[in-house]
Amino acid sequence: MSASFAFYLCEGFQLLDLAGPTAALTAANRLLGSEHYRIELVSNDGGTVQGDAGLGLETRPSGSVEAETVVVVGGRVEPMMEADNIAGIRRASAEVSSIASICTGAFLLAAAGYLDRKRVTTHWQFAKRLQDLYPKVTVDADRIFINDGAIWTSAGMTAGIDLMLARIEFDNGAELAKAVSRELVVYHRRPGGQSQYAAISQMEPQTDRIRKALTYARDHLSEPLPIDRLAEAACLSVRQFARLFRKETGETPARAVERLRCEAARIRLRDSNEPVGTVARLVGFADTERMRCAFLRSYGHPPQTQRRLDQPLDGERDGYTCWPPLA
Repeated sequence: MSASFAFYLCEGFQLLDLAGPTAALTAANRLLGSEHYRIELVSNDGGTVQGDAGLGLETRPSGSVEAETVVVVGGRVEPMMEADNIAGIRRASAEVSSIASICTGAFLLAAAGYLDRKRVTTHWQFAKRLQDLYPKVTVDADRIFINDGAIWTSAGMTAGIDLMLARIEFDNGAELAKAVSRELVVYHRRPGGQSQYAAISQMEPQTDRIRKALTYARDHLSEPLPIDRLAEAACLSVRQFARLFRKETGETPARAVERLRCEAARIRLRDSNEPVGTVARLVGFADTERMRCAFLRSYGHPPQTQRRLDQPLDGERDGYTCWPPLA
């Protein structure tokens, strides 16, 4: 049975947010030898819509949509949230069974009221803004994609490919999804719960010496990591290292090590059944209470609560879920 997708475009749409998901669907069509996935581009009024790369694409009016799934393509937030687009996405979604968004496309779905009391994600840089604007929405900034009922949302840009691989696997099985990922040269089955970013990349050190110290710390988390040991790894005096580290990362070496340990602990808690005390020991915390305090500082939740939040949502199957009717 074929499936149809309507990609809703607003002025200033992000080309990669459109190209990635549609590339996955067209690759699936090639491998199946048929047009299993039908793709159309729509906008509020139809006609040419200009993207952020200066490329204009022809679209159909939103009221003419006959697709099963509407996907809002991310882009500039302000034009996306104009009243005409809110009305347009409501028209486009009137008869569909599911709705999705890529990156900042979540802002339009939230403005239209589709995300109230839903758990969603978006690009991590926009997550706080989305949460502040729409307090009825539960925004999880640390997920690649999330399915809550008939609503799917993804993080930035390439995460839209992960979302579409999920749909392809559900529709046609894991082998086709694997074949599509190989054709696109992307990882297959990147789990929705995977973090959007790593602690080291967040700190963004500018020099090789500080990067080397952070890498050393990450590789030796289970061991004591006093500042003199990190300074030695960076080939600097303790005083030089402390000053340079703070300048380049904005935080102290002790806080950076704590964040790395929290990140490692969170992954172990999510992917294993190890007791919290065992995880604390394996990642270098002196005891469970210190890990609990560190989790509260980093995530706002104690380890057990964070473990529950990071588990797959109800209905997920092997990291992916079905697409139930929107009603």
